[in-house]
Order: sequence, then C-alpha cells, then structure tokens
Amino acid sequence: MRAAALALALLAAGPAAAQQVTAAPGGILRWLDKVTGETADIELADGQAAISGRLTIQLDECRYPSANPASDAFAHLTVMEEGQAQPAFSGWMVASSPALSALEHPRYDVWVLRCLTPDQPELEVEPPPATDEEVEAPQEG
Repeated sequence: MRAAALALALLAAGPAAAQQVTAAPGGILRWLDKVTGETADIELADGQAAISGRLTIQLDECRYPSANPASDAFAHLTVMEEGQAQPAFSGWMVASSPALSALEHPRYDVWVLRCLTPDQPELEVEPPPATDEEVEAPQEG
C-alpha cells in the first residue's frame, strides 16, 4: 500500500520531480545464479553484451543524475535466455530500486550497480598475492 501511495505522489509531482540526467558510456551490473550462489560483476559499454550462465545481458544505455552522479543509475537492459525467442527482460532498471523493474526469472537475477562516470573509477581486480617463489630475499651488501 505504501508503494502505491509513493508512486501516486511521484506521479502527482509531475515535471517538478524530473531531474537532468547524463548518458554514461557504460555501466556495471551484478549477476546472480540463485541455484549455485555464483555472482559476478559485469562491466559493459553501451550496446555491449555479455554471457553469464544461460543469459545474454546487453546494456543498451546507462544514465545518471547530472547533479549527483553517485546517487543513482538508470540502465536500459535487454536480457535474453538461451533457447528463447523473446527477451526474459527488456526495460529500464533503477539501481536504487531494483525491485521496481526486475528480471523475473526462477534461476537468475540481474541488477544495476552504477553507471561509469568520470569521477568513479572502473572496476579494479586485485592481483593475486605473491607466492613464495615470487618473493625475493633481500640482498645484503
């Protein structure tokens, strides 16, 4: 009931609630296999697709509020399941409200983390820790 009241209040606010958005060159999504518990963060450029499990996830567009890039992300995704002619999902997802427009799938979940913006670095993968053979002993002399 609260969600319906909030939705009506937002609709009633009309253009005053609209905010300026900026298109990003890409975005970062999270994928979950509910059966195995496997997760992955997927960084995609606009128009790029990635295969995770039986899903092909395409980021069509990512936008963020111009005034506060870190506050939210809005991404248009097309998610296809292997062997299916129709998309499992096609539409906008909102990072701050993933349940508002979600992928309805019994095994997989996909949601938006953020858009790539100039002030937020891309994902960084930490290198594995050095092994004993890679560590050199200090030389005396």
